[in-house]
Amino acid sequence: MAQSNRKYRVVVTGTRGIPHIMGGVETHCENLYPYIVKAGYDVTVVRRSCHIRESEPIKEYKGIGLKDIYAPRKKSAEAIIHTFLAVLYAKRAKADILHIHAIGPSLMLPLARVAGLRTVVTHHGADYDRKKWNRIARYMLRKGEKFAARYADRLIVISQGIKNDMAVKYGRDETTLIYNGVPEARIRKTTNYIAANGLVPGKYILAVGRFVEEKGFDDLIDAFALLKPEGYKLVIAGDADHDTDYSVRLKRKALGQGVVLTGFIKGEPLEELLTHARLFVLPSYHEGLPISLLEAMSYGRDVLVSDIEANRLPELEPSDMFETGSVESLKNAMGRKLRNRNGEARKYDMGKYDWANIAVQTAGVYESILKGDR
Repeated sequence: MAQSNRKYRVVVTGTRGIPHIMGGVETHCENLYPYIVKAGYDVTVVRRSCHIRESEPIKEYKGIGLKDIYAPRKKSAEAIIHTFLAVLYAKRAKADILHIHAIGPSLMLPLARVAGLRTVVTHHGADYDRKKWNRIARYMLRKGEKFAARYADRLIVISQGIKNDMAVKYGRDETTLIYNGVPEARIRKTTNYIAANGLVPGKYILAVGRFVEEKGFDDLIDAFALLKPEGYKLVIAGDADHDTDYSVRLKRKALGQGVVLTGFIKGEPLEELLTHARLFVLPSYHEGLPISLLEAMSYGRDVLVSDIEANRLPELEPSDMFETGSVESLKNAMGRKLRNRNGEARKYDMGKYDWANIAVQTAGVYESILKGDR
């Protein structure tokens, strides 16, 4: 990766924070920015105070500066208020680049432009398609996407589908496609964590994600209950950012069906689950480019995903997909997977999802701004 002539300062917002905070954008930032620091940049990630535990008052992570700024713990106001304050901080900190992640926080791009900040936006997906948002929130998210297309000095997209949308909907042809990444798998021979949860290697189906409607975990529970595969358990690793009626109902349904709920986990516990799972399932209605799926693929797991565009990766086969929203299709596909494969590891070409390569591309976007072109 090319080194900068001096330590240009990059301020990052749009994420809840790092490290070990649940979410796709959070995982993206946690993996990307250590490489950007190694390339010679001074990086500060602005974290939302409502997601930072008082027991973790850290100021640095792998060379990344951490700045905690107020955010109300209310989903309708959290991102916008926090990003407003983050833009003001970036101006005071004399940031060379403000990197905004996601389209909701991109509502603050006009303020950043008025403040004279050079901006990069990473578009992680059409958040207005998520079921948790009401009509007003969806309107504001669409407006944020429009602002990203109109005002961002550089626009990064994480999938070809998003790139196409930006060109068709807004005439923004100059976007940079940089895929989400995944770290190298850490295969675990140990089984302490899964054994403590009553699990046997190769005898459970795994799903990972936040407890929100668009993840489709209720469909998965229903399909598993109908299939009743002998000797298998269903494990869902994750939780909700904020307790909602849906997340409470989902947990109640899961426990009623004997599903193993691990809560939000990372590190060795998640690595054990991924190493020894028989099948990974992603039943989502909406995704950008799902990191949890890339992680499962990096571990060589057999996978089964809903047939939304974001899940149609070239590394997958038609037999790896089921009809989105159809419990019957999901049930049949799971049964077929369990019958037809012996649990042996699969090999996927993961080259374009390597974080080191992704960081090289991202630094290239930064360098194109720092040359003086807006």
